[in-house]
Formats: sequence, structure tokens, C-alpha cells
Amino acid sequence: MPATPSNVPEPSRTGPALIRNFCIIAHIDHGKSTLADRMLQLTGIVEDRQMRAQYLDRMDIERERGITIKSQAVRMPWAPSGAGESAYILNMIDTPGHVDFTYEVSRSLAACEGCILLVDAAQGIEAQTLANLYLAMEHDLTIIPVLNKIDLPAAQPEKFAAELAHLIGCEPEDVLKVSAKTGEGVEELLNEVVRQVPQPVGDADAPARAMIFDSVYDAYRGVVTYIKVVDGQLGRRERIRMMSTGATHELLEIGTNSPEMTAADGLGVGEVGYLITGVKDVRQSKVGDTVTSLTKGAEQALPGYKDPKPMVFSGLYPLDGSDYPELRDALDKLQLNDAALTYEPENSVALGFGFRVGFLGLLHLEVIRARLEREFGLDLIATAPNVVYRVEMEDGDEHVVTNPSEFPGGKIDKVHEPVVRATLIAPSEFVGAIMELCQSRRGALQGMDYLSEDRVELRYTLPLAEIVFDFFDALKSRTRGYASLDYEPTGEQTADLVKVDILLQGDQVDAFSAIVHKEKAYSYGSRMANKLRELIPRQQFEVPIQAAIGARVIARETVRAIRKDVLAKCYGGDISRKRKLLEKQKEGKKRMKVVGRVEVPQEAFIAALSTDGSGGAADGAKAKK
Repeated sequence: MPATPSNVPEPSRTGPALIRNFCIIAHIDHGKSTLADRMLQLTGIVEDRQMRAQYLDRMDIERERGITIKSQAVRMPWAPSGAGESAYILNMIDTPGHVDFTYEVSRSLAACEGCILLVDAAQGIEAQTLANLYLAMEHDLTIIPVLNKIDLPAAQPEKFAAELAHLIGCEPEDVLKVSAKTGEGVEELLNEVVRQVPQPVGDADAPARAMIFDSVYDAYRGVVTYIKVVDGQLGRRERIRMMSTGATHELLEIGTNSPEMTAADGLGVGEVGYLITGVKDVRQSKVGDTVTSLTKGAEQALPGYKDPKPMVFSGLYPLDGSDYPELRDALDKLQLNDAALTYEPENSVALGFGFRVGFLGLLHLEVIRARLEREFGLDLIATAPNVVYRVEMEDGDEHVVTNPSEFPGGKIDKVHEPVVRATLIAPSEFVGAIMELCQSRRGALQGMDYLSEDRVELRYTLPLAEIVFDFFDALKSRTRGYASLDYEPTGEQTADLVKVDILLQGDQVDAFSAIVHKEKAYSYGSRMANKLRELIPRQQFEVPIQAAIGARVIARETVRAIRKDVLAKCYGGDISRKRKLLEKQKEGKKRMKVVGRVEVPQEAFIAALSTDGSGGAADGAKAKK
């Protein structure tokens, strides 16, 4: 019989033996948030009249797209049948499923002792399922394999149970079968969590140590920090110290999420909750830091997280230059909500002041841009995404290039580009189409395994620059939506890369420059010149649009001049009169061409540079959804 909220033991009286910390990990759209909804209802902390789908997804973008972007921690009471009066405390974290938000997943795993590996019974194991499984194994977590959506007509629970058992190394009958939609099997799953997930380990008498695994910015309360207590205990009105920065604060409030914030007197070993210090500076609460008491505090910090490495860079510029300070403050606050976000100031001749922002992938870029525009009311231009290159010169100098405008001139010895190891899982009938696509993107096959008779896993090494833009879009269209993709960085390789510049009237426009492979330079140059020819309005003089590699022009388009009809006032008469007027007009055009400067409207920059206008990026991000 499920416990009600009134049965929840006070945090200070809860022993570690009654606590179970676990998270739900899965590929995107396999039903994590729906399963979390059923658990919230079954444990009674959310009443039926307050219930809504995707209860823990708080952002508008999450609800619109049907994806989880932020991990959400929630505390639930649960009394398994036959357990008597003792109610267990289940701390559950609902995690994102998309490859771009793997850093959120890794931080959630560090706060848990066990995890539910959820697989769609109609789709089977996907690439991100494998990636999340390996993450859980690295953290030595207890893994509970679960098949979801067994109520679907297309479900094949026996087939995929055998596949999952083979992967984890258990028996097919050990794989639990649930339907998050109807609630079937969820009660048994909660009982298994209590039975299989080990209790948290920590020393209650040692100096307090708590790890920060997430934090958010609240406009009214300041920074809200989410912690897991490892040793000792923290109480209200206690003074605490952040071990990495040395900053000291007073705990104004400490408590748990059930699922709304519920204040408590304190948190003990193994408990997951939040603390509020009233601090408004977002840099004071660093994810991965250790919190301890100011008096008789711990001396050794807990091991933190590996800092995430940005995979894709894009320039973000405000449409109105006066919004630059607002953009900086907005990025500051978003960085607290999203520790994987990195940025630095940048100046473009064409676009003015802005920021070079590092993202974990293309969907991450789309989401951050949408949040900046919605939550902070900013109008932005995002330049085409690119990756980080390392350029070695013949004289021994080395340059790190995050922006095409930084690409050095002169004699280049080698250009190094980042490489990823991609895992693709698809029905075996699409192997040929996938291989053709990967080879066209300079991929090298590393291995191929059949997971079952009709499902195959391919492993490729691919240049990161070839897959961040429209690779996923092309993969989905060639496999009728059945393929899944996961990738991780594996180092770098040398490649024959060049910088393509776009010139207007002979002047270089830095915002349109790109670093591409030599074989694809001509197609990029001609495509961009064509696009700009349509976007730039006709001037009083002819405007040449050129794509060039160094001093060599590889493509050209021309915006024809607006021609005034100077012969309109000539009614008949000698041809020499008309010729004189035309020659006079030609002289004027020539002078104008010398002094004239091309006006490129803001709309042309938005259409040519924004990820929406570039064709592949936005669609690729939507496809990953």
C-alpha cells in the first residue's frame, strides 16, 4: 500500500537504510517522463486532480517538443507490501535522453546508487540506450532492466527482453515489463527498486560533505542548489563553506523536492535535496563542488565531475547592439541552469558585439537559443555552427581556431580537426544506405555487430564537422526514421581543410566565412554566393559576390544594378542624343561603384547565417527529437 505525504519521515530522522537513490535513463522518447508520472501518482505525492502529463518537465520548450532537457529530482515515500509501517524514501531523478544532454545524465548518475534502464518494447535498444548503459557501468550502479510500452500492438517484449538480457548479462525473465501509460507493472518496479538498489554509504558522524549535482536560478530566491549529502548532516541556519571557491554562506532554507520545494530542519547521509543561501551571483554555486560546514568542516573535497567539452561553436549576436549587456546577463544565468554551456565575448565587423558560445551539439544550440529568446526577450542572430580546429604553421607556431575569422593566413603545415566515434543502430536492410552516407562524410568503418537477426550496430570514426550540421537529418531520411545515432569524441586527425571567404564588392565579410574540406569548398562557395544574390537588394551599381580561397576566386555571382530609364524623355530625334545620355549614365555608375558601399540588410544576415535558414541544422535537431 503506497504511503501518503503525511507518512514521509522527517529528513533528520531518516536513516540511510530506508533511502534509495535512483534515476531513469533511456533513449529519447522511450517513456521516462511518463514512467515518472505514474510513480508520482502511485506514491501519492501528486494528487490525481493536479496531475498533468510530463509533470516534472517544467519548461515550455520541454512540453512543446516532448523532450526532457533538465534533470529533475523528486523525493517519494513508498511502503512495499509486507514491509510493515516503515516507509522507504525514494529519491528519483528523471534524466534527458538526447545525446546532447549526456552531461546532465552523468551528473545525475553520480548522485545515485542504482538506475532503471528503460527500453521501448516496440523499438528495442537504441544507440543512446547503449551510451547511457556504459555511463551507468562506469559509475558502478545497480542496473534494473525494464521494458516499457508493453501495451502497444507493435510491442515485442520477449524478443527485446532477450536482447537486453544478452547486453547486460542477466536472464530474460529478470527484465521487468511495464506500461508507463496504463500503470501496469509500475508497483512491482518500485518494489524491485527497494529490493535491488543498495542503500547510500556514508559516515553520519564525520564532518558534513555534500556534492552539488545541479543548480538553478530563481528570480525571487536567488541560486537554488541541489545537493546529495555523502557524510555528516547539514541543518537550517548553519554556516556553510564551498570548498572550491572558499565562499561562506548562511543556509536560509534547506529541504527536499516532493515534487515542490518542501523545507526541512536538515538533511542527513544519503539524502538528496536543495539549499538556498540567498546568493544572487550565479558563479558562487559551481556544479561538482563540495559543500561543508564552516566550523569543523571537512578537509578533503569529494571527487567532482569531468568538465564537459564543447563540441559545436556558434556566434550569438543581439539584433539590437544595445542588448549586449542583457545577453551577457542571460548567458550568466543560463550557465547556472546548464553547466555544459561555455561562452566568451567576440566582435564581428559585420554583426558587432556578441559571444562565441560552445554547445554539446545542435539540439543544445537550438534549445539555448530558444530559451534566450523566450525567457529573456532577446532577438538574436546565430552564426552557422562550426567546431574547433588546431592549425600548425610551417614556422612551428600553433593556432586554436574556434571561429573561421581566426584561421591564420600564410604557410600552413597541418590542420587538425576533431574526430568522433559514432555508434549507429538500424535494421539490417539499411546497412548499405548507412555505409554510403558515412563514406560520403569521410567516415571510416571500425566494426559491425548484429544485435539480433534483423538489427545491426555499426561503429564509424567520423570528423565532427561532418556530422554536427545535417548528418542526422540525412540518416533518418535514408533509413525511414529507424536508425539511431550516438557519438563521443575520440581525439583528432589531420585533414586537407581550407577557409572559404565571401567577398562583397571586393571586401571580405567575416560573418560568412567557413572552414570546409578542400573537396567541398567549391559547392559551399557557389551555394553561399547564390543565396546572397537572392538576399541582397539591388543597388545603384553592380555588386559582385565572390567566394575565394586566399587570393583565388572559386565562385562568383552578380547582383545586377538598378537602371534608371534616362531615355524616357527622348521622343524620337537623333541616336547620338540617346547615346550621349547613356554614356553620361555609365560615367556616373562608374564613379558610384568606386565610392559606393554595399548595404547588406539585417534580414539577409539572419537568412544566410541562422541555423533555421541554413537548411540542415534546425531539421537535424528536430529529427533527433
